[in-house]
Amino acid sequence: MSCIFCRIVAGEIPARRVYEDDDVLAFADLHPQAPVHILLIPKVHIESVAHAGPEHAAVLGQLLLAGAAVARQVGVADSGYRLVTNIGEDGGQSVFHLHVHLLAGRPMRWPPG
Repeated sequence: MSCIFCRIVAGEIPARRVYEDDDVLAFADLHPQAPVHILLIPKVHIESVAHAGPEHAAVLGQLLLAGAAVARQVGVADSGYRLVTNIGEDGGQSVFHLHVHLLAGRPMRWPPG
């Protein structure tokens, strides 16, 4: 298994886990871009949203619900946060396992970049 996120799910690589349910794992980003930067990943390998099919609808929804739960858990739900997924190289995706960034702890600007 070469996917780093699949290896984190399998427990082969340590991560500072902050949330886990049957479908989703959330852990602190090693290179945070905001005071709060948590990655949420499906436990099943999906390369990106572009590679998801109708059979993935439930886990895609669970990712967003988990994002809201984690925001409450870490105390940023009321002040606000951003959920972002990058798709493909030009979209900024560097790990080709679907993941959602939860960014918070500072004002977010628009456009993002």
